[in-house]
Amino acid sequence: MTATFEKIMADLNDKVYHPVYFLSGEEPYFIDRIAETVEKEVLSDQEKEFNLSVLYGRDLDTPTILSYVKRYPMMAPYQVVIIKEAQEIRKIEELQPYIENPLTSTILVLCYKYKKIDKRKAFARALEKNAVFFEASPLYEERVPEWIRGFLQQKSYTITPKASMLLTEYLGTDLTTIVNELGKLTINLPVATEINEEHVEQNIGISKEYNVFELQKALGSRNVMKANRIIRHFASNEKENPLVKIVAILYGFFSKVLLYHQLKDKSRSAAAAALAVHPYFVQDYQTAASNFPPAKLATIISYLREYDLRAKGVENATATDGELLKELIFRILH
Repeated sequence: MTATFEKIMADLNDKVYHPVYFLSGEEPYFIDRIAETVEKEVLSDQEKEFNLSVLYGRDLDTPTILSYVKRYPMMAPYQVVIIKEAQEIRKIEELQPYIENPLTSTILVLCYKYKKIDKRKAFARALEKNAVFFEASPLYEERVPEWIRGFLQQKSYTITPKASMLLTEYLGTDLTTIVNELGKLTINLPVATEINEEHVEQNIGISKEYNVFELQKALGSRNVMKANRIIRHFASNEKENPLVKIVAILYGFFSKVLLYHQLKDKSRSAAAAALAVHPYFVQDYQTAASNFPPAKLATIISYLREYDLRAKGVENATATDGELLKELIFRILH
């Protein structure tokens, strides 16, 4: 059966176990969380000594796997077999007869990371019918701030919209990286704290003043002095502020400003939904739209495409990221 991450975790917390879990997809965080929960919670420490096997797909073939999963538990209700990097198993489809008729005393967890199984094949159909089948899709960037909020809420913290956006822009969409960085916050701040950009700067090292979020806000309001101050900082720290990343974020911002111009309903809630942003940030898009008419925005977007190529070395042999960034921002503002 196909299941969600939330359903699987709820069942595990309720001690509802299944003989086979097939965990696949491109976002490893969810796969790791499920596997870790099975490893830690199903068996007691004493039971694990004889009934827990953690194996790696690259070292296995199907006969070896079958020799593990067909054993019976010793002085425990279950034995647990977790296979990491299961996408490396040779001839994994040969497990189909076992998948169709597994031992109920064995809990087999197959961690098939970074890939999806071909659903046209009989093996995939057998998994969907007989196993707990989960596909972990990566989050789109616009969903990450809300995911951060939900993750922290589970740990009895809250976070300001600006702080969650700051984390998203600098950490990207890799949830494992995000969780590791959030750990730095929660370990240093009391429970029930509302995490803000000052906390992010102090505990993670992301500047609340010199970041792309503040740059796009300065550009949107045509604050030339602030924009220049930020890009001078970026130019002096090119390694930490690559132009390709800055251009990608600005492209997303100005594309949404252009979309805002086209909205019939520009109320805060409607605009937030259409732009896929938190309502807190709608004012930034309203301000930018008042300062940049659609024709100018189309020109800016063409500049961003040009400088993305130049940052990657196309028609650019000598200019540094810092030099290109200063040139780009001048052209946006003038």
